[in-house]
Amino acid sequence: MNRLIDWLIGWPERTAQYLTWLAPLFARIVTGWVFLWSGWGKLHNLPQITENFISWGIPFPQILTPFVSGVEFFGGLFLLLGLMTRISAGALGVTMIVAIASAKWDAVDSLETLLGFDETEYFALFLWLAIAGAGAVSLDYLLTRNQRAAS
Repeated sequence: MNRLIDWLIGWPERTAQYLTWLAPLFARIVTGWVFLWSGWGKLHNLPQITENFISWGIPFPQILTPFVSGVEFFGGLFLLLGLMTRISAGALGVTMIVAIASAKWDAVDSLETLLGFDETEYFALFLWLAIAGAGAVSLDYLLTRNQRAAS
């Protein structure tokens, strides 16, 4: 039984220790790329996006449209770089909650529907990045390593 447990749990755990850098890097690249370009597109089409915000009932659309667009663009950029990852992921996570609450909530009829939204999936990744951090292949890691070495 011990050999079976070691083979099913221990061996994958030991192997994964060599790849701890990969998951946060991949999550940052995928979500960073998507939100960098989403924000860029919104910034270059603010009148139409503002109209969308108005139709969804989002308060202060003339202020929040450029703000959210900037959060998406710069948050995506910072995630790609692995810079201020926890802050960027937190801000983008809040954006996903607001998107679900304002634009998708009327369509929620079950947990399955809620969990099927892209915004919910992105929120899960942002929550993980906000807690776990950028990982070893990031500017966050380099900056904190150099700061600790200087101390």
